[in-house]
Amino acid sequence: MRAVVAMLLFPVLALAACQREERDTRPQSALGSGEQLTPVTTLEPGGQRPPASDNKAASFEANAFHMSEGKRLFGWFNCSGCHANGGGGMGPALMDQKWLYGSSIESIHATIRDGRPNGMPSFRDKIPDDQIWELAAFVRSLSGNAPSSAAPQRNDDMMAHPSENRMPDAATLGKSP
Repeated sequence: MRAVVAMLLFPVLALAACQREERDTRPQSALGSGEQLTPVTTLEPGGQRPPASDNKAASFEANAFHMSEGKRLFGWFNCSGCHANGGGGMGPALMDQKWLYGSSIESIHATIRDGRPNGMPSFRDKIPDDQIWELAAFVRSLSGNAPSSAAPQRNDDMMAHPSENRMPDAATLGKSP
């Protein structure tokens, strides 16, 4: 009889000893009541300029080196995956004059840094700030908003024909071998 009671009592005690994991289905913010962890920019649709936090824009805006570095970073970070070399794809086109959040270099910098709703991620903690400025300078140049003396040219594979220095000589075209 003791063996039967012990057999029945053991599973009951084992179940009572188990403590179920408690999960909070509505976790509270780390900062408390309703404060956001991610800073929200004052930039809104319509092209209002963000507040100028520093004067870095001037040193990146018409600088050929920074624009060419931005072009390199545009390829490295696969911005073409969404923006299709600036022509638009899943992300907006960067070659036209339609800029939802403004076409100034400060606005473009804020867009890359803070991200935008419905697709553009924030790169605030992923890319150094100087590289974000270089990307912004290059993106601005895609729409023709940069001096032509500083703007990087298209890649050779995107040209309609080879560059002039790679074209066959006109004198040799008329001659037959």
